[in-house]
Formats: sequence, structure tokens, C-alpha cells
Amino acid sequence: MNETETGEVTQDPSADSLGRAGRRHGRDLTTGSIPRHMVAFSLPILIGSALHTAYSFVDAIWVGHYLGRSALAAVTVSFPVVFVLVAVGGGLTMATGILVGQHYGARDAQQMRRVVDSSVVLMGGLSVALTLGGSVLAPHILRAMDTPAAVLPLATGYMRIFLLGIPFGFGLFLTRSMLQGIGDSATPLYFQGGAVMLNIILDPLLMLGWLGFPRLGLDGAAWATVVSQGLALAALLVHLKRRHSPVAPSFHRLRVHWPTAWVTVRIGTPAALQQSLVSISMVFVIGIVNRFGESATAAYGAASRVDQLAFMPALTLSLAVSTFTAQNIGAHKFDRVRATFWWGLALAGSVTLLASILALTIPATLLRIFTSDPAVIRIGIGYLRVVGACYICFAALFVSNGVINGAGHTFVTALISLVSLWVVRVPFALYLSNRLGDVRGIWYAIAASFAVTMCASLGYFSSGRWRRPVGRASLPRAAAAAAPSGDGADI
Repeated sequence: MNETETGEVTQDPSADSLGRAGRRHGRDLTTGSIPRHMVAFSLPILIGSALHTAYSFVDAIWVGHYLGRSALAAVTVSFPVVFVLVAVGGGLTMATGILVGQHYGARDAQQMRRVVDSSVVLMGGLSVALTLGGSVLAPHILRAMDTPAAVLPLATGYMRIFLLGIPFGFGLFLTRSMLQGIGDSATPLYFQGGAVMLNIILDPLLMLGWLGFPRLGLDGAAWATVVSQGLALAALLVHLKRRHSPVAPSFHRLRVHWPTAWVTVRIGTPAALQQSLVSISMVFVIGIVNRFGESATAAYGAASRVDQLAFMPALTLSLAVSTFTAQNIGAHKFDRVRATFWWGLALAGSVTLLASILALTIPATLLRIFTSDPAVIRIGIGYLRVVGACYICFAALFVSNGVINGAGHTFVTALISLVSLWVVRVPFALYLSNRLGDVRGIWYAIAASFAVTMCASLGYFSSGRWRRPVGRASLPRAAAAAAPSGDGADI
């Protein structure tokens, strides 16, 4: 809506255009049944996460059973370092998705295009810088983590090749985030699924030298990821261009709108910091685990795969809740946001509880998927029996964080992570492992940090401060007046 000098309200043509494009390419989450929307929106994300987790499992099986314990340990110590770099880009893509969702909910097509163009330029430059910097610093970081000498060369080579795919990975993250912002969670699934299937096919060919391919060992797993992500990104961009998607990048006329870029950085930097804090804490925790030997490191890596499975439903619903929140805040439908929280909590909690039960009752069965080493399984069982009991905390944590992040309050979730990880997890892991003389002290510290994070996030959500959003802080007066204040009937 626009307001003339005489006070007359006129319709913004771009709003109609965006509405029509949204109906063809996305999903309007500001009206209709919340649980129905949530299931329909979340299901493709959940399937995509399941595909990625399935690949992660297959990759771990190939590495653990065919390349040995040292290779599995190399992947374990490399992952948090790579994830630190990915988290930086992930924060900006989260900000892009939040802003796209807010402007889509407000039907502001011009500002949404500014978000898309500015984000593409920012992410392109950032991905190249992180690739180069990460490659140079990789061996120094791994040494600082007390990586075993037998593992260091494998981990360094794996990391440097994997980092070559960061520009492709960032591109996939960015396009997925923008599409989810307009309510389209299905399109990224198709291309992510293709990348995963190609990765699964390339893994044994490049790792073990099947069908005449070179035998690259662990490096082959990294090359498989780089190739599959590069091809998937190219195919997705072509698809969006042909479909005339409202979030398709226009590379021939990219412009950085600096006020929009600043808001993106303002929201994205705390989000990147939050994800980086998690990753950096993993670096420190693995460094502490490494002190208990290669078996402990491999056990932590295998048990972490089970964590991925347990966290997947809650993480998926967190992304859905964040998009719901962004669109409905853009439309000034705050009651609908609160209803979204409760539906998300019910759905995530029920599934996560099942994962917790499995981790506590059949931990050895789950761990044997990734390794047959008795020492690794024994240590991994101890991890799952301590940490598995706290999986349910993530249902509440991720859903409430989804609301907070969807409102653009990423600084809050970053602060909560700072306290949980660096005041609780890392110091307690060091203290308890030394005090007990056992790696189980680290598992107790991880569980305690889960509980602290959950309580802090729920406390902030209950305060209602998320109702003052960052990003699109307010709508034009006419649009705000037209937006209904409550949506109980849509629940």
C-alpha cells in the first residue's frame, strides 16, 4: 500500500505482482491452518535433511569400514573446523531468508529484490575469502586441537579439498534460504536430493578406485562432495531462471543496496557468530576428547551421527517456525506467531522423544552402523546414555530459537549460545574430565549445556520481546491497519 500527499491510500502494484508470483512459486504462511502449513512446509525440509543424514551415514560407513579408524578420526576432527567456516556463511543466508520472508509477508517486492541481489554479492565474496583463508590455516588449527600425528596428514588433505566446495555450498544454502523465505521448501529438495545421490555414487568410485577411477582414499570423499555440490548449484540456478522465480539471482544486473546489505549483516553476523560458537566449541571439545586417545575420538564421531538423527526433526521445524515467524511478523500477525510456537513444540517434541528412547535403549545397535571396533562402541554407548537423555531439550530449544531468529533477534540466540558453550560446556568438559579422569566428564558437560540453552531460550520467548522485530521493523500505516491482529480461527 502507498499513501499519497493527501492521505489517500493506493495499492502498490508490486504487491499484486509479488502475490501472484508467490502463489506460483511459494506458499503464503500468513493465512490458513498452521499445523497443515507446518507439515506441508516442513516435510520437504525433513526429507532433505534425511537425505543429507543418509549420505552422512553412508559416508561414515565407507570411511569407518573400508578406510579404517584413522580415516574416521580424521573426518571427526575436520568437521568442526569446516563447520566454523560454513557457519559464517550460514549466518548470512539465515539473515537473507528472514528478510525475504518478512518482505514477502508484507508484499514488498522491491525490497525483497534488494535483499536477493545484495546477498548474492556478499556471499560470493565471502565464500572465496573463506576458502583461501581456511586452506592456509587448516594444518595450524588441526595441530592446535592436539590432533594425533597419524591423523593429521589425512585431516589436512581432506579439509583443503573439501574447502574448494565452499562457494558451491554457500550458493546452495543461499538459494535454499531465499526459496524457504517465500514458502517454497520443495524446490531445494529436488536438487539437494540429486546432489546427495551423486555424492553417494561418487564416494566409493573415488575413495576405492572402482570402475577405473583413481583410488584417492579419504580425499575421494571430499572431491565427491565438491563435484556434486557444484553441479547441483548450476542446475538449480538454471531452473530458477527458467521458472522466473521471484528470488532468482540476476547476475547481469546485480547491485548492492547498502542499507539492505547493512541490515543483512546486522542480522547475519550474530547468527554466524552463534553457529561459529557451536563449531568452535566442538573444536575445543574434540581437543579435550583427543586426550583420551584415538578410540575416544572415533567414538565421539560415531555417536555424533546419532545426534544428527535425533536433532533433525527439531532443526527442521525450527527452520519452518523461523519462516512462519518472518512472514507473519511482516503481516503484523503476532498471535499467529505464538500459535506457531506451540504447534512446533508439539510436533518436534513428539518425534525427538522417540529418538531419545532409541538412544537410551539400543545404543550399541546404533553405533554398529558406523563401526565394529569394540573399544569405540563401548565409549560411544557411554556418550549416548548421558547425552541421549537430553535430546528432548532440543525440541524446545530449536522451536523457540526459530521464533527469536524469525523476528531478527539473532543477537539474543548468539548470546545464549555464548553462555551455554563457553560458560558451561567447554569449562565443565575440561574440569569434569580431569576430575573424573574419564571421558564421561565431557559427556556430562555437553548434557548440562543443552539444558542451560533450552531454559534461556524459552525465557526470552516468554518475555515477548520478539514482538519488536529487527529488519522490517514496521509496515506502512495502511498495511498495518489492514492486517488482522489475531488468527485463532486459522489454528
